[in-house]
Amino acid sequence: MKPALIFVLILTLSLPKMCAQESNIVTFRWPEGAGSAVCLTYDDGLDCHLDVAMPALEKYGLKGTFYATGSSSSLFDRMEEWRSWAAKGYEIGNHTLFHPCQGDRFDWVRPEYDLNKYTMDQIRTELRTANTLLTAIDGEKERSFAYTCGNYTIDGLSFIDSIRFMFPSARGAGEQLKPIDQVDTYYVPSWGVSDPTGEELIAYVKKANEMGTIAVFMFHSVGGGYLNVSAEAHEQLLEYLQQNREKVWTDTFLNVMEYVKAQS
Repeated sequence: MKPALIFVLILTLSLPKMCAQESNIVTFRWPEGAGSAVCLTYDDGLDCHLDVAMPALEKYGLKGTFYATGSSSSLFDRMEEWRSWAAKGYEIGNHTLFHPCQGDRFDWVRPEYDLNKYTMDQIRTELRTANTLLTAIDGEKERSFAYTCGNYTIDGLSFIDSIRFMFPSARGAGEQLKPIDQVDTYYVPSWGVSDPTGEELIAYVKKANEMGTIAVFMFHSVGGGYLNVSAEAHEQLLEYLQQNREKVWTDTFLNVMEYVKAQS
């Protein structure tokens, strides 16, 4: 048989298989033609979230996720305000009761809240209790979780799998953006900012848009405090997101992750 005829025969036999493989390829698409997504998340349940962050988000027509610890003094003292903002569509996420972190990594961690000394049952019980508390505030049965200090291990063992049944998604740590098909919805990387400029925040969004992926911001203090972002830089980012709605979809962490999971 001539070589050319053999080549044609092989190509003919391979075409159905190649077409079947191509038909199984799913291209990820963000809603309404957007090129990427942004989640604005705020940790620890601080007064500045009520006084600065939420009013700014409302001004620009954006929504964010606020990971409040159950022991937050702001949550206790201003519960009705938190409830009111939640009713407007802002997510109150679970951030544990006592903010346990790994004591060998952070010298400010109190011994009783050293995550290395926890048990798996203890962290699950704390998270369930925090869920109950937050449901009493906002009435929601479903919310996302944010790992405290980005820590997800107890004595070297990961507890990610053991809490999957409790939450639809979870935010982790790590500034490096990942392609959307490599994002683990139970440990989504986020940039924990500290005194960034507005230009730096916007550049992070633009990079995510180039990659067609998600940019998650981990804010703490807004307008003054620890791990701070200035009110001006924060508003500069929000204004950019408002002006680029067609290119960037901004929503709560819970909503964005539900969309991502539905596409996979």
